[in-house]
Amino acid sequence: MMPKLLVRGGSIAAGVGVVRGYVDRVHEYCNHRGIEFIDRTRHGDNSFDGIGTFLEDIAPHRPEILMIHFGVEDAFFPVYRSEFKENLVRMVRLARELFDPFILLPTSHTFDDPYEMDAVHIYYRTIREVCQDLGCGMVATHTYWAGYLQDHGLKNADLVQHDGRLPNERGHAVLAEAMKPAVERAISRVLL
Repeated sequence: MMPKLLVRGGSIAAGVGVVRGYVDRVHEYCNHRGIEFIDRTRHGDNSFDGIGTFLEDIAPHRPEILMIHFGVEDAFFPVYRSEFKENLVRMVRLARELFDPFILLPTSHTFDDPYEMDAVHIYYRTIREVCQDLGCGMVATHTYWAGYLQDHGLKNADLVQHDGRLPNERGHAVLAEAMKPAVERAISRVLL
């Protein structure tokens, strides 16, 4: 039986507004590595939705690798930081209790508006805390994204859609590049 990688997340992971999102690129990569890919992303979902649908969306598949990608929707559709952290902790603990996968928790992109970036950064720090406390693999895509902008002389506007909260096609390609090493490490671990 092929090992499975399951992605559960909201609008960014669901590729809202683009034809080919980062999840599509991760899917292609998994296919080349002999990993079954399961996409359980939905437009508008936040971490409460992740908890609420865990037993339907995630548990039946028992993936060896679980990527949980929430944060931006939580930041902008007021989920308190403490609630966000508790939701992530609950998903991680439930997954470990039921099928013990390798867990990846990615961040997203940076924002030009300093107030929006401050708001989102709180959630990115929370992801880091959960990863440190529970031994999950953090994928700091926002750091990679910032470096990519610097290295290529770009602005966020070059990689996001009109409202700035969702990456465009090129932005999704950058997210996929940022996630590839972590996905590769996770795949290598489960194939041992």
